[in-house]
Amino acid sequence: LRSSPVAAVGLCQHPVGQHGPAEPPPPRAADCPPACICTSDLLSCSRQTLQRVPHALPPTATTLDLSHNALSQLQDGWLAALPHLEALHVGHNQIGELSPRAFHNASRLRHLDMSSNRLRAVETHYFEELVSLEELLLYNNRIARVDENAFAKLSGLRKVYLSWNNLTSFPFHAVQGLGNFSLRTLDLSSNSLHSLPVEELAALPEHVRNGLYLHNNPVRCSCPLYLMLQRWRQRGFSSVRDFFEEHTCKVSDAVPRSLIKLLKYSHLFENCSAEPDPEQPAPFPVTVGRALLLACNASLPHAAYMWISPHHEPIRPPGNANRSVEVFHNGSLRIASARPWHSGVYVCLAISGPHNVSRLCEVNVTVHYSKPDGEAFSTGLTTLLGCIVSLLLVLVYLFVTPCRCPPCCRTAPPSPPQECSAQSSILSATPPATDGPSRRASKHVAFLEPAREALDGKERPAPGEALPDGRHPKVLQLRSDTESISSVFSDTPIVS
Repeated sequence: LRSSPVAAVGLCQHPVGQHGPAEPPPPRAADCPPACICTSDLLSCSRQTLQRVPHALPPTATTLDLSHNALSQLQDGWLAALPHLEALHVGHNQIGELSPRAFHNASRLRHLDMSSNRLRAVETHYFEELVSLEELLLYNNRIARVDENAFAKLSGLRKVYLSWNNLTSFPFHAVQGLGNFSLRTLDLSSNSLHSLPVEELAALPEHVRNGLYLHNNPVRCSCPLYLMLQRWRQRGFSSVRDFFEEHTCKVSDAVPRSLIKLLKYSHLFENCSAEPDPEQPAPFPVTVGRALLLACNASLPHAAYMWISPHHEPIRPPGNANRSVEVFHNGSLRIASARPWHSGVYVCLAISGPHNVSRLCEVNVTVHYSKPDGEAFSTGLTTLLGCIVSLLLVLVYLFVTPCRCPPCCRTAPPSPPQECSAQSSILSATPPATDGPSRRASKHVAFLEPAREALDGKERPAPGEALPDGRHPKVLQLRSDTESISSVFSDTPIVS
C-alpha cells in the first residue's frame, strides 16, 4: 500500500507516542457581536444605532462601550455575562429610568458613564448594587431630584458629575454619610440651584469643599454666600480658584437675568462684615520622634469614630496593622512616632447611623525637629541683645571720650611762641677742644631761616623782605637768643 503525501506529513508532525495537551481553539468570529469591535478585554459597540444590548457578549471584557446609540432601557441582569466588567460607557443614549436590577451582578464596576441621557431623577435603587463604583458621570441629563440615599451604599465613590441638569436643590447632608468619606469631586455646576445652605456646606469636610463645584447657578445674592466663597478662595480651594469668574448670583428674583459675578465685583459686597473663621483647625505642634495623641470629643453615645488623615485616607479603629497609628474606642488617635509626613489637618468624625455623621474637631498637626541642646537663646533675642550693646558702645564713644594718657605722663603745656623765632642750622666738623694755652678759637656759623611760616597765628618774614632795624628791641632779643643756642652735634660754643 502506498501512503499519500498528506498522511506522511501528518505522521511527521505528530510522532507516535507523544500526547501533548490540546491548545484552545482561537476565538471565533461568532464570539463577538455583529457590528462590534472586540479586543483582548475591550468591547466597543459605539455609534451603531443599537436599540437593544447585543447578546452573547464575550466574558473576558473589562470595558464595554455602548455610547452614541439609541438604547432606551437596560434589562435586568444583563451584565451577568460580564463578571470582570470594570468600566461601562452608555452615554449619549435615550435611557429615561433604570430598573431595580439593571446593574445586578456588576459588583466590580468602577467607572459608569451615563451622561447625555434622559434621566429625570436619581433614585435610591439605581446604583445601590455598585459597591465598587468610584466614578459616576450623570451630567447633561434632565435630573431634577437626587434622593438623599442615592449614594449611601457607595463606599468607594470618589467623583460624581451632575452638572448641566435641572437640580433646584441637593441633599448636602447626605454627602457626610459613612459611605462618602472618600468623595473628592461633586460637580453641581450649571444647574438651577436658587439657594445654598451655607451652614451645611461649612460642616462638610475640607476635601469635599475643595472639590464642590457650584458655579453657574442662579443663586440669590447674600452676604453669607459671598463670605463663604471668599473664605474658600483664601484657603485655595480649586472649586473657587479654577472658576473664579463663573461664580454668579442673582440680584433680584423678579428679574431672572440679573446675574452678576459676585467674586469679580466684590466691591458690591463691601458692606458684608466678615466674621472670624470658625473653621480654622486647632494647631498642635509636636517634635519628630515623639508620640502624638489627638483627642476627639466623645459626647455622642453609641457612636463609632473615624479620622481622616491629611492625605485624605480614612483611619478606623483599631488602626493600621503595625500599630504605629491607633484609634481607640473613645475616638482618640495615637501616632507612636511622629514624622514630618504626619503633618497636616486631621478630621475626627462621629458616626451614629448610616447617614448621621458629625464632624467633631479638626486638628492641624505640625511636626518639627528639636533644637540643639546648647541653644539657650532664640535667634531673635540674640539679635536684639547685640543691637542694644552696639548702640551703647556708640553712645559711649560719642559722649564719653577716654583720656589718651595717664595723669602721670601728662606734660605741661608749651609756652606761647614768640612773634618772631629763628631756626638755626649749626654745622661743625671740629671735635670739641680741650682747655689749654694752645687752643685755637673755632668759629661756627649759625644760619637764620627767616621763612614766613604761620605759627599759632604769627607770621615770620619771608626771604627777600627787609629786616627790621638792628637797634630794634626785637632784633636785639633775637641776637641774644641766637648767642645762647648750643649745638647738639658739638660742644664748642658759638662765637658771634
